[in-house]
Amino acid sequence: MSQYQAVKGTKDIFPEESAQWKYVESVVHTLASLYGFNEIRIPVFEYTELFQRGIGSTTDIVGKEMFSFQPDPQGRSVTLRPEMTAGVMRAVLQHNLFSSAPVHKLYYIGELFRKERPQAGRQRQFSQFGAELLGVSSPAAVAEVITLMMHVFESLGLKGLKLRINTLGNTEERFRYREALQAYFAPFNEVLDDASKDRLEKNPLRILDSKNPALKELIAGAPRLYDFLNDASLQDFEKVLFYLSERHIPYEIDHRLVRGLDYYCHTAFEVTSSELGAQDAIGGGGRYDSLARELGSSSDVPASGFAVGMERLLITMEKQGLLASLNHPVPLVFVVVQQQELADHALAIAWRLRKAGISTEMDLAARSMKAQMREANRMKAAYALFIGANEYTTGSYSLKNLVSSEQQIFSLEALLEFLHESATKEVVD
Repeated sequence: MSQYQAVKGTKDIFPEESAQWKYVESVVHTLASLYGFNEIRIPVFEYTELFQRGIGSTTDIVGKEMFSFQPDPQGRSVTLRPEMTAGVMRAVLQHNLFSSAPVHKLYYIGELFRKERPQAGRQRQFSQFGAELLGVSSPAAVAEVITLMMHVFESLGLKGLKLRINTLGNTEERFRYREALQAYFAPFNEVLDDASKDRLEKNPLRILDSKNPALKELIAGAPRLYDFLNDASLQDFEKVLFYLSERHIPYEIDHRLVRGLDYYCHTAFEVTSSELGAQDAIGGGGRYDSLARELGSSSDVPASGFAVGMERLLITMEKQGLLASLNHPVPLVFVVVQQQELADHALAIAWRLRKAGISTEMDLAARSMKAQMREANRMKAAYALFIGANEYTTGSYSLKNLVSSEQQIFSLEALLEFLHESATKEVVD
């Protein structure tokens, strides 16, 4: 056993699990392409002020959860990315992508880092997939990112998910609401926990996001942002709901939903699963028109997007029995060497099979024929291809079906044709 252990809050992913990750990622790639989104890959760390400005200094992420360091004694502080949206927007603005097209539809799958207390589905290094629609934030655009997210869940077979949705209004409406919340919570200062007391001055909307059960009743009686919205904001939200209803996407309006990041405006949403306990959010997102200005743009950039936590998604899929059939790939053929002096010939045959697109394995440890057959069965190979003196001299190869035990003799060309047909049939089945 190694004296070294993985860092707390990180996790090794072995081949059996990796197959599950690859399956989810393949669905994301396929559906993102179907909706016209293109993949973006950005650096794993950014200058710290990007997140301070973009996410908001009053958020728990910036205040408590970032891994920040200086690359050299004179350098600016950099931070391992705790979320993706600010970095995506930075990349688009830095490279002036809007000069080439007014709208950009981008998606990503990437690793993120937060200094949280590790628990199921909440690691310090974790993964997300998400999408950002930049350059337009009409109700149709917001509905499009929600539809893509829900389409991914549907394609994965997930059941019982709840889409919660709210509107946060515009800047002026939120300012008036902020004042109303401060007036409401101020008399209860002694009841509030330390985090809520801090938020009362800096960002009282965040109190609504508190998971403290002792504050549940107090929060339930707070004013609703919905009551502070003008007609334009209400119509915008109602149009988003219209599109969701038209697409048969069920939702629940939650007037207390504010999400954890400061840059959201108008529509915000979250998807939860009862399979996850108290920390039940799988993903969420919303509209964030002012983020670009916070990052130095001369004007707002209309935008909306979502992010989904891979670990929580996979936990939910496992509890719903959706991962049982997702195993790592198995070889179609296991090459069995009967005499070790023929190992070089066996390697050449294995290479020919692989070049023909046939998944092939063989033993490289010079073990006995019996041990090789055990390994073929352990790997669940469909066929065993025997390489002995007779095969070497005649060029005719014995192939055994490891399920039916049927054995056939083939020339190399006939063998390649037979195995190619078998591989094709296996993919179709």
